[in-house]
Amino acid sequence: MSIRFLQETKSFRLDTPKATYLFHIHEGNYLIHDYYGATVGEDDLRYLCARGKRNGTYPNSPDVNNREFSPALAPMEYSTNGSGDFRISALQIRDGGGHNSTDLRYVSHKIYKGKPAIPHQPATYATAEEADTLEVFCKDPATGIEITLFYTVFRKADVITRHTMVANNTACAVDLERIASTCLDFVDADYRLLHLDGSWSRECTVEREALTRCIKTVSSKRGYAGHQHNPFVALVRSETTEDQGEAYGISLIYSGNFASETQVDAFYTTRMLMGINPEGFGWRLDVGETFYTPEAVMVYSNEGLGEMSRTYHKLYRHNLCRGPWKTKKRPILINNWEATRFTFDGNKIYSIAEEASKLGIEMMVMDDGWFGTRDDDKHGLGDWYVNEKKLNGPLKDLVDRIHGLGMKFGIWFEPEMVNPLSDLYEAHPDWCLKVDGRTMSTSRNQYVLDMSREDVRDYLLDCMAKIMDSCQIDYIKWDFNRPLTEVGSALLPAERQKEVFHRFVLGLYDLLERLLDRYPNLLLEGCASGGGRYDPAMLYYSPQYWASDETDAMERLPIQFGSSMCYPASSMGAHVSRCPSHHMKRTTPFETRGNVALWGTFGYELDITKLTDEEKELVKVQCEEYHKYFNVIHNGDLYRLIPPYTREEAAWMFVSPDKKEALVTVVVMMTKLHRNRYIKLRGLDPEKNYKDEETGKIYNGKTLMNAGLIFPEYREDFTSFKIHLTEI
Repeated sequence: MSIRFLQETKSFRLDTPKATYLFHIHEGNYLIHDYYGATVGEDDLRYLCARGKRNGTYPNSPDVNNREFSPALAPMEYSTNGSGDFRISALQIRDGGGHNSTDLRYVSHKIYKGKPAIPHQPATYATAEEADTLEVFCKDPATGIEITLFYTVFRKADVITRHTMVANNTACAVDLERIASTCLDFVDADYRLLHLDGSWSRECTVEREALTRCIKTVSSKRGYAGHQHNPFVALVRSETTEDQGEAYGISLIYSGNFASETQVDAFYTTRMLMGINPEGFGWRLDVGETFYTPEAVMVYSNEGLGEMSRTYHKLYRHNLCRGPWKTKKRPILINNWEATRFTFDGNKIYSIAEEASKLGIEMMVMDDGWFGTRDDDKHGLGDWYVNEKKLNGPLKDLVDRIHGLGMKFGIWFEPEMVNPLSDLYEAHPDWCLKVDGRTMSTSRNQYVLDMSREDVRDYLLDCMAKIMDSCQIDYIKWDFNRPLTEVGSALLPAERQKEVFHRFVLGLYDLLERLLDRYPNLLLEGCASGGGRYDPAMLYYSPQYWASDETDAMERLPIQFGSSMCYPASSMGAHVSRCPSHHMKRTTPFETRGNVALWGTFGYELDITKLTDEEKELVKVQCEEYHKYFNVIHNGDLYRLIPPYTREEAAWMFVSPDKKEALVTVVVMMTKLHRNRYIKLRGLDPEKNYKDEETGKIYNGKTLMNAGLIFPEYREDFTSFKIHLTEI
């Protein structure tokens, strides 16, 4: 077993292949954290819990004889509010008497093979052969509220997942005010906080900043992660690079408001929390009810950021994504949005599909504008019936014609939203999120439907099912284009209005689950004005996600580099778009746009009927390359060779799991004269010899990784090239 209880020291030991996690039951039944890091021996590490020296400003505990012990100094395994620990709290409960002093003491535990599901929420999954789980049962001595801490260790990966459950077995209702999925205490503060910052069309920019004696928060209160922050953070040492040094990643499997809080105290020790954002959150827990947090996925690496990322990639590909499209090759798609916006009819869609089918593209996706009175973004959203006049007939006729070309067919939905100018809103204004007496905000001319309501979800599923049952829909692009404001539900009483944010997310999961239960072969792609809801929870339902509305190849490079800190290539929606690009008005070579898009799920966002003959030939080549390199990109290991932040060049490579194949891609972002472009490869087998497919040259793996390669001098910005290496 990868989890053991050491009776002599009353310690819990969790071991991954390269890491150890230790905590123990202290006097008074406090749970105290000892260590998390590279694998250690069987030594008693309880001595590491000594933090600072208690004085009169630090309260002691009446249940501990050692007067030097204080909850304000000790590395608490799961911190609570109001009982002597003044640092950021993982748990805060307001009891029936109105008090929010919370305590947590060990009662019992159990260890077993496998991994439990989290009720009504997405989470990683594992068989009894893949993982072991520890459940630690605790209780608040004063109130009797029960808290269970869940830990799962993946035996063959440096992954530990955590989530928390609270059960109210008391005599009256209580209110959860703060509940994190995980709490980590570190013995020092010599770390940098790495997180993914951004905005619309600039998602997942890597930020790295020093910790100071304060609280640093990375969060969202938009109702989803949003473009500004992603629910992933890492603590890294100052010397940590792609290939060496320590990194502690925490990724939250959640699609709502989240918060990662990192605090350095007066003794330069560090605490990090990750979970639901406590701002705007509350949950009334009636007698007999339970509450489960989302799952936090912790990855430790002492081989740099690259190894941390590759661990996440493998885990999310194999133990989070589900269904037939988890490993199946996805079809190359073309989306009409950048080609037509709302101005199209059935004949235009067919003409794009007809030309695309000749070039190797495998699926036509009809985007926004096919339903209701939807000729602009002001009308029709929520009226999910086919506009047959616009499509020149029933949707089935168009779908059958496109299937007749040998192509699959996909369609766009934005189920969670409604236009004020729509039949749905006129009939059911109470179905929207709103606060009585307040004006409802619009964004993109739309309101937000109250997904916490079962009648709303039933309506949406019924509408979508009528479309799906009328013809063969192979793919849905599920969009989400605005944040949540005036977050109130007409069905909930006043004391439960703080639950709406979380109930909205649970409602989304319920609708997605029901849709996929009904159509198990459906391929879903998530979107939220690009990567606004690119989070692990969505990968549980949609194995690919539109990473950004920014499709300019140069702007996409930092987005894709940053996204890859946590998310695998198989999940990253990336397409070749028109040129000059829609947003940047920049002209880039067609080959470079293809090379950048090959990193992800691959497709096109342009009017293919307007391409030149030369460009159409390039489309054929790119489609062939997608199939040729699919396995090494989507199932291989990613190595970020040169980050794009210098604005000179960027490079990355994928290596097949058996190390028999590698694909290196280099993009020249800004040309400089008289400069050798030199790069060392990574991840190859040092004992293998590799052949460069284009030049025929043969290199030893050690040579490529230790001596490297010099590339030719390029005289044009935005050029790119690939090197395909195969074992001989």
